[in-house]
Amino acid sequence: MKPEARSWRSALGVALLFATSSIWCAVVLRAQEPASPQATSAAQLQAAIDKLGSLDYDTRTGASRLVRRTTATQAVPALLNAVAQHADGYVRYRALVLLTAFNDPRTKDAVRESLASPNDRLRTVAYNFLEHNPDKSMLPELLAGLAKEQAEFVRPALIRALAAHGDDARVQPVLVREAGRGEDFFRSAVIEALGDYKATYAFDALNGIAKLDGPLLDDAALALGKIGDRRALETLAGLQRSASRQAQPFVAAGICLLGTNCEAHEGFLIETLKFSDQNIGFQELLRGAASGLGALGVSGRESSARALFEVGIPSRDPTRAPVALAVATIALRNTPLMLSVLKTVPAQGDAIALLAEGFDMLEEDFDKERFFALVRRTYWESAEGTANRQLMQTLIGKLDF
Repeated sequence: MKPEARSWRSALGVALLFATSSIWCAVVLRAQEPASPQATSAAQLQAAIDKLGSLDYDTRTGASRLVRRTTATQAVPALLNAVAQHADGYVRYRALVLLTAFNDPRTKDAVRESLASPNDRLRTVAYNFLEHNPDKSMLPELLAGLAKEQAEFVRPALIRALAAHGDDARVQPVLVREAGRGEDFFRSAVIEALGDYKATYAFDALNGIAKLDGPLLDDAALALGKIGDRRALETLAGLQRSASRQAQPFVAAGICLLGTNCEAHEGFLIETLKFSDQNIGFQELLRGAASGLGALGVSGRESSARALFEVGIPSRDPTRAPVALAVATIALRNTPLMLSVLKTVPAQGDAIALLAEGFDMLEEDFDKERFFALVRRTYWESAEGTANRQLMQTLIGKLDF
């Protein structure tokens, strides 16, 4: 080999080594989560907020990451200003989502103003916030909004905000009425909310829906189980004999949620999931079993969450997507249980990868932000070198927040 060729290859090797080392260093630095919120310059913070609407994933994700780690005294005023005045409607939406994670009392004012916004995304976040932060003084506005809100992805959030006030006599007849009228998509959201908020006042309406053979039977069976009124056992037992095979996972989950022979019904769901995974052509059963186990996981059954990971980690589509969605749903609606499972689940990295896939498929940005906020706080509060802190660091890196 000629000396100049050797020299060229040597130079190339050094360049590649330097480039590889630089990339590695960048990855390591990015992976190092700060021990507490950080101060940043006003210019950097504003630049990050302006990039929240970037079409480039890495750009907008990096911008969100910087804002999340900025001290509240800096971040909150900047986000409030962006929600109120930014020219980009998507930036206003992302700013409101990020703002809700700082637990600042001024957020309520931004939420109240957002209810009147023509921006569908802003109204959705506002209703999401009011679901988790119920305010009786806002009930008249919520009830009035129900009469005019028709946006497909906004109305379910409004319904859940109302369901959070299920003890109020003004709300109960309205939600019972909504469970029985309109498009099935909207009715499904009402039925789910009534179940999640254990609306015993809606038992008769839901029991009647469960007895009708139709697309809402699945939702009603789960809702009856969540409410926990044991009068539903007669209806659900009847559905075990008469309902379609595709409905049986939802019926089994409903009976388990009632506290009747739960281990056997959970076992049925697990075996159905495994069967559907191993035999192509049973997509409806597969989705039903995954959804049923997801509902049991949300209710607090750790064994259901573990079963989803057991089947989901080695799986491919068509199994993987519905299982990932079920896992992500548990993470959003019962975060403490999911974090507990992740601490001890075999193949933790693969389990978090499955969770990340579910997060990517879900559109619930507000609920994901609540999850992210809890993980960050847990990281900051955990002692260095502990398993708990390491898990939070891994989640932050894998889920990219």
